Amino acid sequence: MSGGRARSANGIRPCALTIAGSDSGGNAGVQADLRAFHAYGLHGCTVLAALTAQNPRAVAAVHAVPPDFVEAQLKAVFAMYAVKALKTGMLGSAAVVEIVARELSRRRGVKKVIDPVMVATSGAKLATAAAAAAIKDRLLPLADLITPNIPETAALLGRDVRACDAPDAARELAREFGCAALVKGGHALEDACEAADYLCDGRRVHRMALPVVPSPVSTHGTGCTLAAAIAANLALGVPLVRAVKNAKEYVYEAIKISYHVGKDCGVLGMPERRREDG
Repeated sequence: MSGGRARSANGIRPCALTIAGSDSGGNAGVQADLRAFHAYGLHGCTVLAALTAQNPRAVAAVHAVPPDFVEAQLKAVFAMYAVKALKTGMLGSAAVVEIVARELSRRRGVKKVIDPVMVATSGAKLATAAAAAAIKDRLLPLADLITPNIPETAALLGRDVRACDAPDAARELAREFGCAALVKGGHALEDACEAADYLCDGRRVHRMALPVVPSPVSTHGTGCTLAAAIAANLALGVPLVRAVKNAKEYVYEAIKISYHVGKDCGVLGMPERRREDG
């Protein structure tokens, strides 16, 4: 994508915004999102909803950001920056979700990628019951795209969901929340040679599969990176289906070139700067 495509008629370049938690190790969260935004040549704005003390092995502590400070960050960013797309990640509490939802409901021209961070792939709960309910009731109906993993899909639909159910689950989520739905983790059904996700754009379900990278140095932060890369593509005007395909390819390349930054500690690589055509 040319630099001209990334500018509006008045010479202002689009920005992308992440509303999420901070990762002290720089693998996931806001730090991963900024890496993806920068890879696409975008200025990245941030709203910190939580602070974490973590590394690839464990989250040692979480410090919630006061809801009024989250609101202040949102207002400061939207007052000045040409935000064309955003993604949300870890929001921490029901009160923060309510504030984010209220602010995003006023931003009709901004593309919204909502990563409903509620349940880890391992099954560990990452949000309180109140926060999960607020995400479902207040935030997801505002989305252009939601990106749940299999356990989060099950929580949203209120029933057990297996990997083989992913296509139908994506269709059901799209109907329920009135937005596109990307269900991540369909690769579990395959022979472990493919990573497949399923996108329902409201009309049809698209199967998006790439090879599994054997023995990668790091995969920590791939969910955050995927949602941020989709948001970056949308900010640049790329249509949704192509934006998701581009983002999956970006994450695949990032895993392939992941590298060590400490003893038994790796980080996703950052593929060369991209400005994808639609």
